[in-house]
Amino acid sequence: PDATADRRVFAARCGVRERERQLGTGYGFGVFVDGRFAGEINLSSVQRGPYQNAYVGYWIDEAMAGHGYTPEAFVVVARFAFEDLALHRLQASIIPRNSASRRVAEKLGLRNEGVAVRYLEINGVWEDHVRYAITSEEWEQRAEAYRRDWLTP
Repeated sequence: PDATADRRVFAARCGVRERERQLGTGYGFGVFVDGRFAGEINLSSVQRGPYQNAYVGYWIDEAMAGHGYTPEAFVVVARFAFEDLALHRLQASIIPRNSASRRVAEKLGLRNEGVAVRYLEINGVWEDHVRYAITSEEWEQRAEAYRRDWLTP
């Protein structure tokens, strides 16, 4: 069921995100435009120890795409991940044909680490993904520019 159309499904999804937050394994955020729910961005599979890594996933309502909301949300989440959670690395894995999501990663200057062959199963098909990443060192070098370019009105 579609979490954007079914209140019960959306509530269950929020419950899962709350449990992940309590465990420190994931953090989900809504993207709101003029008070309207427009998308989602998540830190998932947060790993501690020597790895200090999380995966970032995002989506935006097609009607809201192209206005910079997703890169802005990514910068907000990256700031939280690096400055509050003290993570060392964030990764985003994107199906090669998803040009809009790849454009977000490229706009932000995330490092393209290549293609992971048959990386994730989506709708019964093992899909290749382009892997993008940023480390805390790269964040420190770019944080001021990210804030200026994406967070300053």
